Amino acid sequence: MSKEYYVYIMTNKSRTLYTGMTGDLMRRVYEHKKKLVRGYTSKYNIQYLVYFESTANVYSALQREKQVKGWLRSKKIALIESMNPEWKDLSEGWYED
Repeated sequence: MSKEYYVYIMTNKSRTLYTGMTGDLMRRVYEHKKKLVRGYTSKYNIQYLVYFESTANVYSALQREKQVKGWLRSKKIALIESMNPEWKDLSEGWYED
């Protein structure tokens, strides 16, 4: 079984964007939502998963993360809206409260 790697974008109520990469999307999103990792995402209350893509190649994922992080905000927004025009939290229903 091959491993999946994810490039993802998360946001908050004021649409501050955060781009990351992980080998375990559910765990990573949970960590952001529960503020288990100190830093940017906990400081800005980043808690909504609005975009993700996957690949089986870790190097492709790292390269893609770096590419997306280098984009202008408008291009990131276009990427999000191409898959998620209503900016719904794609992780809704993943976790029990």
